[in-house]
Amino acid sequence: MVQEAQHHPIDAVITWVDGLDPAHLKKRESVMGSAPNLFHENAINPHRWACNGELYFCLASLEHNAPWLRKIWIVVDAQSPDLSGLSAALRAKIQLVDHTEIFANQGAILPTFNSLAIETFLWNIPGLSDQFIYFNDDVFLTSPCRPSDFFTRNGPILRGTWADFSALEDDPVHMADPVKFNHYMQINAAALCGVPSKRLFRTAHVAHPCLRPTMAQLHSRFADAFRDNAGYRMRDIHQFSPQSLHNHTCILNKTATVNSVKDHCHIYSGQGVGAVDGTIAALLQNIYETPGIKMLCINDLPQLEALYPDIRGWLAQAVTGAPRSSSTE
Repeated sequence: MVQEAQHHPIDAVITWVDGLDPAHLKKRESVMGSAPNLFHENAINPHRWACNGELYFCLASLEHNAPWLRKIWIVVDAQSPDLSGLSAALRAKIQLVDHTEIFANQGAILPTFNSLAIETFLWNIPGLSDQFIYFNDDVFLTSPCRPSDFFTRNGPILRGTWADFSALEDDPVHMADPVKFNHYMQINAAALCGVPSKRLFRTAHVAHPCLRPTMAQLHSRFADAFRDNAGYRMRDIHQFSPQSLHNHTCILNKTATVNSVKDHCHIYSGQGVGAVDGTIAALLQNIYETPGIKMLCINDLPQLEALYPDIRGWLAQAVTGAPRSSSTE
């Protein structure tokens, strides 16, 4: 039986960037230079920096489904998102934090365009709570949540599956495959804390509960690896996933609980393309009508919008619990 979490403050951390911001675009093109082939295909996919309005839905989902959050930190790179459409109560919880603050005295090379580098020092946000939940801006809460959906008295509740990635090791074809890139980030993280690739925990695309003290301890233990991880301006096959390192460490320390119920959904890039059987409409209908689905990740909102033009209206209703005005049929 899962123990209820104690009433410690819990913050949310969201990473955000507008890849079309002229200043950001200029810096990124300068780093990439005239030789983009030097970087992994996964690292330079324009979707990595795309801003398609997901942040608004993410924040609205937190306001309606996790009102108990103490603060919401949005990690930015000089630019500030437009928060004017949000309620005053929600805006009062939000605090912007710049890359220069989280990388202070950590030897990182800025500017960075690398989510893995940024995640390496999210725990270094000044004033962040010891328990926090990390969100990409394309992850949304779709049903009311409680702190006990993310933390027990012992530690975080993890979502994912056990996987055997041993066949991927030292395979140059797979290493060059952008779809497999995240697998290697988890292989490298598991290896760092002594977990073999044949039996690792594959973290799902969800909101990630984190323990700040655990990340601080890992930084002390693997200071050189942390510094190296933060030094890549673009994602690199030699990096590790900080979230995966955290999760494997919590599992090894017996401070984590692996969630036994599938309470999340992931709509990945390309899903439903070419289908003629209403796959996406049926999936959205199921998400909306199933209170047990608490989290949704949409990797490519414009692509999904091409398949389902009313997706933004659907999202607005789904994340706020508003009655549906029409069917998804």
